[in-house]
Amino acid sequence: MLPRGRPRALGAATLLLLVVVVVGFFLFGRDPEYGLQATATLDGDPYGSRNGSTSDLQPLLPPKCELLHVAIVCAGHNSSREVITLVKSVLFYRKNPLHLHLVTDAVARMILETLFRTWMVPAVTIRFYDAEELKPLISWIPNKHYSGLYGLMKLVLPSILPLSLARVVVLDTDVTFSSDIAELWALFAHFSDKQVIGLVENQSDWYLGNLWKNHKPWPALGRGFNTGVILLQLDRLRQSGWEQMWKLMAKRELLTLQATSLADQDVFNAVIKEHPELVHPLPCVWNVQLSDHTLAERCYLEAADLKVIHWNSPKKLRVKNKHAEFFRNLHLTFLGYDGKLLRRELFGCPSQLPAEAEQLQQAMAQLDEEEPCFEFRQQQLTVHRVHITFLPHQLPPPQPHDVTLVAQLSMDRASIEQLELSSLQRKAALVVPAFETLHYRFSFPNSKAELLTLLDAGSLYTFRYHEWPQGHAPTDYARWREAQAPYRVQWAADYEPYVVVPRDCPRYDPRFVGFGWNKVAHIIELDAQEYELLVLPEAFSIHLPHAPSLDISRFRSSPTYRDCLQAFKEEFHQDLSRRYGAAALKYLTALQPSQSRA
Repeated sequence: MLPRGRPRALGAATLLLLVVVVVGFFLFGRDPEYGLQATATLDGDPYGSRNGSTSDLQPLLPPKCELLHVAIVCAGHNSSREVITLVKSVLFYRKNPLHLHLVTDAVARMILETLFRTWMVPAVTIRFYDAEELKPLISWIPNKHYSGLYGLMKLVLPSILPLSLARVVVLDTDVTFSSDIAELWALFAHFSDKQVIGLVENQSDWYLGNLWKNHKPWPALGRGFNTGVILLQLDRLRQSGWEQMWKLMAKRELLTLQATSLADQDVFNAVIKEHPELVHPLPCVWNVQLSDHTLAERCYLEAADLKVIHWNSPKKLRVKNKHAEFFRNLHLTFLGYDGKLLRRELFGCPSQLPAEAEQLQQAMAQLDEEEPCFEFRQQQLTVHRVHITFLPHQLPPPQPHDVTLVAQLSMDRASIEQLELSSLQRKAALVVPAFETLHYRFSFPNSKAELLTLLDAGSLYTFRYHEWPQGHAPTDYARWREAQAPYRVQWAADYEPYVVVPRDCPRYDPRFVGFGWNKVAHIIELDAQEYELLVLPEAFSIHLPHAPSLDISRFRSSPTYRDCLQAFKEEFHQDLSRRYGAAALKYLTALQPSQSRA
């Protein structure tokens, strides 16, 4: 809109300026935004450095079914936790199939293989690379960074990834996406013929060498570049002799600098300093860095600008930042996100499901949605995601009497060894007597003597004695008070103790999901297979009060819920009869409809 009183015709000077802008558009090529972006720095106009015009000129996204490749180095328990959150954020926004190239140690591979197998996310393929095999390639480089040798492994990705792979996005484990990774992939289209590495400018003064006295960083172009998010044009990178290039540069700088401080980032920057034509500067919103002394605030004005948040500080979520609370909430959203919700198809894109997933889909398709118990049968076929070994630990040498605790239990005496269960090939289920307290604040007793004192004082009760006594009555608590050795008890209807069993014991029956009969059915199966029920004289567990579950509320209020449970009990006994014949008749008493339970 023209100001009042001004002529509407364009003046000569204005027209000339317009012509210069139009000509400049074509001189800078198809994308003036990124041509100008390459010269912008965090010290200049924040609108230039934050790439404020991306909404005006969006990069052309790849076809929706194009396979995007992502490489990540992940080792140990902590990195495994981080990479799961990263992957969930990527999968939440993505619209393309993904192939993940994961460089892992044995710990991370075990965790991630289990998780991805049980996640069963469509249009995601995984390939693992053994980090141990890569260590000799970079172990000659001294590194002061907390990531150790693993922090240098991105340098060798071009030589270990398949030769047929032309492009890859490389990510640190401590980044969180807030946008579709296809937008990042689209930036490959803006590389010149010589550019092979896409990076965001470093958002601190580290490489300027003025953070403290005698601070001497590795050489870098200006403020340098951060390697938390990298676009690698692998085919051109290999043709340019990347492997020889970075090794020569690292050896030369190590003569005076003695070690890297920021791992692979130091080496990448030293190479770029000498060969600036290799780098394509990326808009800084694709790597908003939350390190100490960060200048990241110059990158964005509002949340919609953000693409990738990078927790590149040893403090991680505890880092100080003006908008740290917002960034933490975004990260924590994906940390707690239910991975099952990521099992959504990419419509219109052919994707090969794992064999197990295809079988489950076929089984699901055969269910009758009109059946009253449809929901229960659907849950029987549901594969739940499995998280394993999330804390660092050192296992002792394996022994035949090893036990894994799968609950809030503690055990400080080797009963299994004393009973010689493994040497005698004795089939036994060790019963852990269960108690409960009605107090929300409770000090756990350290011994059986302390527990009995609390029991006599009325601070503890035998488990569910006032609501479901038959569930634990066969444990015989009166005998347990005096017992000094394990003793055998007999099965009875509705018996559902907590037990310690060998790994090869019968599995829980998947029919009994939600509330009711899962433990009961398991104990029946153990008894049918002639497992001894041995009560441990010194072990115990204590149930603490908590809010009622949704399923127990449904059991109490829904006749359909209870009818379905009864139907499954009858199916279960029919299966027992087929497997064990007349021996299964004793379990008929357990099939009577259960009374209302707490």
